Amino acid sequence: MKITKGIPNMVTLANLYCGFLSIGFAADGQYNNAAILILIGMMLDSMDGRLARMLNADSTFGKELDSLADIVTFGVAPSFLVYYTYFFQFGLLGFAVAGLFPLFGAYRLARFNVTPPKSSMSHFTGVPITAAGGILALLTLFGNTMPEIITTVIFTALCFLMVSRIKIPSLKDVPLPKYGTIITIFLGCLLIVIYRGSYTQFPYLIYIATPLYIAFLAYRFVQGKKRKKLERENS
Repeated sequence: MKITKGIPNMVTLANLYCGFLSIGFAADGQYNNAAILILIGMMLDSMDGRLARMLNADSTFGKELDSLADIVTFGVAPSFLVYYTYFFQFGLLGFAVAGLFPLFGAYRLARFNVTPPKSSMSHFTGVPITAAGGILALLTLFGNTMPEIITTVIFTALCFLMVSRIKIPSLKDVPLPKYGTIITIFLGCLLIVIYRGSYTQFPYLIYIATPLYIAFLAYRFVQGKKRKKLERENS
């Protein structure tokens, strides 16, 4: 039982490790790999909370660990990626500007952590750092097809949107299979299209992360069907 209680935290640590690997790939000039690892981190981040609820393993420790992982994978890693691909040409100024992203992200996470749980079920206040980091990763993947000024504008906008008071609809109450499957198929097709092209190296963690994520969604789908069937029988 103790082992199953630790599974969500292991998934969170895997998310954190993806962020570390992404920084390493970015420093080595393998920008596509770095971006893909951030997207893998998004998959893992979407799993740990739901696994915790499924296994009745919710804990304050897990929530704090999740925030620490998020600031690395979706804050620090994307900022390094954007610096190495776009802001490096501005020298020290570009490095300083890129460093603003994790600062805004950390502020947003801290604010979220002290927000009463019930008030964050229907909406998010400000853009979640997970979404912001994922957007920067996608921009890097398609960076060759758009002017650099667009990336700069989006980067700046995301920084301020994370700490804004804008209400962003939450999908926490939306059944996972309906939207999770669509997201998984989209990400899977995107990764295949990109890497069936001209890129030669590939973070092999994707071969583990994607099947596990699909299996997780399939399990959630089956459990959802069983729960609805029991509700109909009991009503």
